[in-house]
Amino acid sequence: MDVPEEGSVIDGFRLAEMIHAGSMATIFRLAGPDGALPLIMKIPRLGPGERAVNVIGFEVCRTVLGAMPQSRHHPTLVAYGDVETLPYLVMEYIEGDRLDDRLRRAPMPAEEVARIGSAIALALEDVHRQDVVHLDLKPTNVLFRRDDEVVLIDFGLARHGHFPDLLAEELRVPLGNWVYMAPEQIVGVRCDCRSDIYALGGMLYELATGHLPFGHPVTIAELRRRFYRDPVPPRKLVPAVPEWLQEVVLRCLEVDARDRYPSARELAVALATPEAIPLTERGSRMRRAGLPTLARRRLRASRFKPAPCPPPLLETPASRVVAVAIAPQESNEALRTAMRDAARQAVAADPACRIACITVVPPAATLSGTGEENSATGRHIRRLVELRSWAKPLDLPEERVTYHVLESDKPAAALVDYAAMNDVAQILIGAPGSGALPWRFAGIGREVVGSAPCTVTVVRPRAEG
Repeated sequence: MDVPEEGSVIDGFRLAEMIHAGSMATIFRLAGPDGALPLIMKIPRLGPGERAVNVIGFEVCRTVLGAMPQSRHHPTLVAYGDVETLPYLVMEYIEGDRLDDRLRRAPMPAEEVARIGSAIALALEDVHRQDVVHLDLKPTNVLFRRDDEVVLIDFGLARHGHFPDLLAEELRVPLGNWVYMAPEQIVGVRCDCRSDIYALGGMLYELATGHLPFGHPVTIAELRRRFYRDPVPPRKLVPAVPEWLQEVVLRCLEVDARDRYPSARELAVALATPEAIPLTERGSRMRRAGLPTLARRRLRASRFKPAPCPPPLLETPASRVVAVAIAPQESNEALRTAMRDAARQAVAADPACRIACITVVPPAATLSGTGEENSATGRHIRRLVELRSWAKPLDLPEERVTYHVLESDKPAAALVDYAAMNDVAQILIGAPGSGALPWRFAGIGREVVGSAPCTVTVVRPRAEG
């Protein structure tokens, strides 16, 4: 999809000037007959060279913002376009500056750092109360209204505790900004609100010192150093940093989430009442750990086990997951019908179950990049459309059916891995027949049946039986 230009009209919305072009989406102001509107349109970046995660991120952002009640701490979602036609999000336009604008004045006085940090923590607390973890907190995603109230934006990598985590179910890479990423996120844990507290600690460190606590990691090995390598104490870099502020910052940046502030509200209160902060060795620390301590930490880091996620504030019953494996571009209509019948039987047996529609495609690196089908985002969207078309006759509520396009050159292993990682109760897979595509030859079904950690049902059309 070509990037639209100023003046373009999309579903009745007229684009004004482009105000941001990020790695995952482009953002435009919207215009009316009398000038600019208090609205923006966010359009995911699609087409050759773009990543399939852009499509997933769009779906996540739409779901999360659509589920949260209206609040001054996050944008209000006004309208959206479906990924099957033209994906976009129309949201409230926030007038104000970003945290990265204020970072140009770092290092800042401790009182200003505390005031900014407390405002961000209060916004986080509002989001966390909805059982939402942002998971991509960084200076460009923190906005300030004119009254200095904080607004958190860009929920494309977030996790809502009441909905399936599409990103975790499909991808196996650390998702988010590596500069501020919490250790547990590196190993795939996406359910801990204290991950956002860690990211906020990184931004407080930057505000107080003008430096990043862990630099700009570019490899997984560099990213994993934060498992064992502590940051330079802020007071070592800026002697004017008071002990109470260093205490707060370093507590936020603890490797084990249990050693951080247990909630954003407690962090906000601490920053608002520095005289009441109990000081420990963290506050007076003037050097990083020495080599013996570093060696012991590095050994423990190889066996790093994240802290358990806090329980959700609002309990929701766990849904039994039934995965339906459908070959890309499946043309055997009799088999498609038989698979739907099998899915209906699973729903009848457990009306609360979730149907996860899955297809496996070769890795994006094998694509030429020319033409819709040969771009990662174009192919991803086409496969999503196929899955939704297959599932539409099931007539299930939106929250009861999800769609997943997995990239792997080993389809059976991808299906087994999905089942293991997402606690799948049953896999429905089509039997090879006269119209079977190459990915569904007998060996794949045999491998799934032999290796899957759940029940596997092989579905065959009646006409072939």
